Amino acid sequence: MSSGKFGSSEDIYNYLSGYINVEKGQATVFKLDRMRALAAALGNPEKGRLCIHVAGSKGKGSISTMCARILSETGLRVGIYTSPHLLRWKERIALADREMPEETLIAAAEEVVALVDGLGPDQFPGGELPTFFELSTLIAFCAFKKSACDAQVIEVGLGGRLDSTNIVDPAVAVISTIELEHTQFLGNSLAEIAFEKAGVMKPGTPVCLSRQPPEAMAVFDKRARELGCPVFKLGVHARALDIRVDALGTHCRIDCPSETNSALKNILPAEGLEVKTGIIGKIQGQNMALAALACAAAQPRLEARAIAQGLTKARIPARFELVSTQPPIVLDGAHTPESVQLCLDTVKNLFSGPRILLFACAHDKRHQEMAALLAPHFDLVIVTKPGSFKASDPSAVHSSFLHCGYEAVLEEDTPAAISKAIGAAKERKAMLLVVGSFYLCAEVKLWMAAHPLKMG
Repeated sequence: MSSGKFGSSEDIYNYLSGYINVEKGQATVFKLDRMRALAAALGNPEKGRLCIHVAGSKGKGSISTMCARILSETGLRVGIYTSPHLLRWKERIALADREMPEETLIAAAEEVVALVDGLGPDQFPGGELPTFFELSTLIAFCAFKKSACDAQVIEVGLGGRLDSTNIVDPAVAVISTIELEHTQFLGNSLAEIAFEKAGVMKPGTPVCLSRQPPEAMAVFDKRARELGCPVFKLGVHARALDIRVDALGTHCRIDCPSETNSALKNILPAEGLEVKTGIIGKIQGQNMALAALACAAAQPRLEARAIAQGLTKARIPARFELVSTQPPIVLDGAHTPESVQLCLDTVKNLFSGPRILLFACAHDKRHQEMAALLAPHFDLVIVTKPGSFKASDPSAVHSSFLHCGYEAVLEEDTPAAISKAIGAAKERKAMLLVVGSFYLCAEVKLWMAAHPLKMG
């Protein structure tokens, strides 16, 4: 392959889009042999730096962002890899405090693509071409190496055991709360899903666990014993107390119970540490405590100052993101009943007046349950498509809201639905919640870029 294949990160994305993409609902067999072979051919760029590996069903992105920001405050150069992206593919591969330079992404992509361009399926282990996510992950590792990163925070894409990111050698593994999700890939019970998530545990490596359903925690405890992993648990080794949420973010106090032996106890003041983040939602208090616990396990010489300052700087798009105040518009990528309930609790806490809902989700989501949760709390519901990236069935989603006994409007044209929802919010002096899909949130951001609204 000749040099100079890519002129921008958008060129990289367009090239990678020619490969199988599970995020689009395309099928593949999950395995790590291709990743290991390609990484070895690249000189194992995933190694050589401190690594925090973050799995779980909800909160992974927030926790990853918080960890990256905390580590960055210690003076480390930190790379962060997350998914999906909202507006641009390059959002997935970043430094903790800034975008990854285009020239670094391009150089990393050239290196990875040189290994695969023009080859057929039979020239790879397992007889299949690499996937979009595998190649994106390899580019991330190469970009972090080229950027001379001292540390990396890697968010699992799907599951854990066979996820493309699971070739890393982490200093600590983190598992956020488990819920039923991606059942077609991960299993139909919490125990089966927890088994897949537990695949990020490595022998003798600390693991930090959020609060879990008992069925999931039993799986994690068993696997940790088998591997000899030190286990640190939210609620046991770190707590988030006095959680307060307002339109500017989330505040809480992090402390360690007196009997705990976690590394975090030696870092925090005796009375605990007051912290805040611009990410809105009561669950973010738990996420802040878990991120602090993980960073303490990875960096025993961590200072309380780095925790507080890192959390203050943490921002993440489409996680209860207030993108306009006139009218108030909140974007939240929540797409499971459990995460939608958390989002709804925050909406009810912060917005007492009229409310409008713009909802869309992919065809494989539990829209009947989400409709039942949401419908009673909104004066107008508009159902649409989550853009064109993922397969959806808006008519079926619309029927779910109607079956709850509430009026709902179906507008399959996404830009038209956005315009209708924002117009109604202005007219009724109502807040607008956009929820159900990160892709829908991205569509709203694109619409707002062309039709600016006011903040502040």
